[in-house]
Amino acid sequence: MNISTLSTVMKQNSLSQAVGIKLLKMSNDQATQNGQNIVKMMEQSVQPNLGGNLDLKV
Repeated sequence: MNISTLSTVMKQNSLSQAVGIKLLKMSNDQATQNGQNIVKMMEQSVQPNLGGNLDLKV
C-alpha cells in the first residue's frame, strides 16, 4: 500500500469517526432534552390539593 492510499484511508476513517461522534453527541443532547421535558411535565401535573380531603356520606 502506498503512502497516498494510506493517507486517503486514514482521512476517511477520521471523517467517519468524527461524524459518528457528532451523531452520538446529538443523540445524547436530544435524550437529555427529552428527560428534562418529562421532568417538567411531571412537575406541572402535580396537584397539591388533590387527595387532601376525604368526603364520606353514609
